[in-house]
Amino acid sequence: MTDTLCLHAREVLLPDGWGKQVRIVIEDGSITSIVPQSLPQPGDERHAVLLPGLPNLHSHAFQRGMAGFAETRGPGADSFWTWREAMYRFVGRIGPDDLTAVAALAYVEMLESGFTRVGEFHYLHHDRDGQPFGDPAEMSLAIMAAAEASGIALTHLPVFYAHAGFGGLAPHEGQRRFIHGLDDFARLLEGVRAAAAYLPDSIVGIAPHSLRAVTADELSALSDLAGEAPIHIHIAEQVREVEDCLQWSGARPVEWLFEHAAVDRNWCLVHATHMTEAETMILATSGAVAGLCPITEANLGDGIFPASSFLAAGGRYGIGSDSNVRIDATEELRLLEYGQRLSLRQRNVLAAGVGASTGEALWRGALKGGGQALGDHEAGIAIGRPADLVSLDTEHPSLWERRNAQLIDGLIFAAGQPAVDCVWRRGRKVVSGGRHIARDRIAQIYRTALAKMLI
Repeated sequence: MTDTLCLHAREVLLPDGWGKQVRIVIEDGSITSIVPQSLPQPGDERHAVLLPGLPNLHSHAFQRGMAGFAETRGPGADSFWTWREAMYRFVGRIGPDDLTAVAALAYVEMLESGFTRVGEFHYLHHDRDGQPFGDPAEMSLAIMAAAEASGIALTHLPVFYAHAGFGGLAPHEGQRRFIHGLDDFARLLEGVRAAAAYLPDSIVGIAPHSLRAVTADELSALSDLAGEAPIHIHIAEQVREVEDCLQWSGARPVEWLFEHAAVDRNWCLVHATHMTEAETMILATSGAVAGLCPITEANLGDGIFPASSFLAAGGRYGIGSDSNVRIDATEELRLLEYGQRLSLRQRNVLAAGVGASTGEALWRGALKGGGQALGDHEAGIAIGRPADLVSLDTEHPSLWERRNAQLIDGLIFAAGQPAVDCVWRRGRKVVSGGRHIARDRIAQIYRTALAKMLI
């Protein structure tokens, strides 16, 4: 029996522009008909505005549990590296059930903000003592359970992490839950691919953690393991990382990567904050996606990505919630633009041209680049696509008397998340009136797990 849902909206952001008075038919979770300039029919669910759900291309879900716990100043200058020590301490407390509880709440919050797919950059693999579980995919199964409980689409990115620094330095105690050899990792990947098959629209990629954590030979082997699947890597996030890479190899991280790997459109370079002009150009023209996480990059004091020159050279980007210190798709986009404004002392930096909307450019850019990075290359509202949709509450004062792109400008730069009304994931309404349908239950499980972890 076919499960059919019909939506009618005054305005819809379609791949080729804004549709007016659009009727969308959804059958078994996929869009089968899009008819602009049509009247609503009896039984249609009516909304004012529909947008495509956004991809969140970079998440460490477990870090949602430590949000706000690393905001006390230390004896010296705090940085990513001091924050990392706090993260290592928190990692030691998380079991599989705890991970499901924390990730499920993170995914609920993502859906409530307009994200409908998450790229989970997952490196928490082993038990608390660093020993493998009987099933090496145990912690990945916990992530999948969280995705199923929340309803979000999952691109799972198991992380290969073998070393503590450039040149293959031995890992240290704080990294014991992350570490693999290539053979063990290949077995993990095989188990993850088999387990993910039951999740609708799931995709499995691969993630060499960083150039600090893999050698050149390991990176080559991992590329072979990935095949045509997404490949994500942290790179050039901090100045110290760039300095260490130069000392080790004589090259900067992005420069080194392009000299030693066949980087193409299957790749996502996460952060890429500290690049020269030449590195920016080579990344922009490679077809790879820059994975930008403005809230986390601001929280950690990383720096500002050179988005203006990158986009001018044809670069593609997506956004991610990374450390999940705050989960809000509109704030990620707003901070992306505001970082450029502060850096360049200009306005509307990332708009597509004269007279173009900055908000619409940000939404479309994150949709296209994020979809590519997560292996969902045709993300958007189109026939044959999963019905991953976001409706807006046009009764929010910041959306009054607005039409077309003005609605997204009002959403990103004024209303923010409170103007997100409903969210459908594969045709199932998982958020209504701004709240996830399972929020209360999932939040209580999270609270119980957090209390246990923080004892």
